[in-house]
Amino acid sequence: MISSKSNELVKYTKSLHLKKSRDEHNEFIVEGKKMVQEAIEFGMSIRKIIICDELFNEKIDTTNIDVEHVSQNVFEYLSDTKTPQGILAIVEKKDMSKIGYGNIIFALEDIQDPGNLGTIIRTLDCAGINTLILSKGCVDKYNLKVIRSTMGAIFRVNIFDDLLLDSELRRLKEDGYEIIVTDLDGAISLFECKFTSKVVVVIGNEANGISDEIKRIACKRIKIPMSGGTESLNAGVAASIVAYEIYRRAIEK
Repeated sequence: MISSKSNELVKYTKSLHLKKSRDEHNEFIVEGKKMVQEAIEFGMSIRKIIICDELFNEKIDTTNIDVEHVSQNVFEYLSDTKTPQGILAIVEKKDMSKIGYGNIIFALEDIQDPGNLGTIIRTLDCAGINTLILSKGCVDKYNLKVIRSTMGAIFRVNIFDDLLLDSELRRLKEDGYEIIVTDLDGAISLFECKFTSKVVVVIGNEANGISDEIKRIACKRIKIPMSGGTESLNAGVAASIVAYEIYRRAIEK
């Protein structure tokens, strides 16, 4: 059992809290029984599972996976939560180069809040939408808070990140996708908008919304009808409403 914070595995695992290290090593951390179980069941390449026996006494199938046991003090040092469950895994990033886009795509422009991104990923999975693209200005999809809030959806939604969004949207537009942006000044209500079979829905930054450059690329601007006095919706909520409107229409066909 590892009991020292100066252990090389401990230092390496702790470094994966930082995006720079995750990018360098092409690995990230998932924490908690549900997330580790999801990673195993989805077939992710797991480098190592780290368990604290004082905190985790449940059964989990770790067949053919390297397992290391650490002290409670070390695990709490590695954990990103206030009440750690005592299990985490070091997981290899998914190879996105071999994965294509679906017909329904959500695109996020400079979303900064990890909770918003996690909520959007989780909602898209629930709505049967499996393609998400992120601009270069978005929070890292492998941020520990993002991963935790996805509740496992991070493994099922194909997330293409670090993109020059304007260039990617122009390319998709040329490929037959209709580009739709959410905009408070949108001319079309979400509930009246007609969606084509190939569509990209763009959700903007929490504070600034959609940039003028992206608006110029758009085929349509839509707004979510609101009857109260609130001027705008949280980015995660707005994306969820649009995703479920698309889902509702799909299941009613």
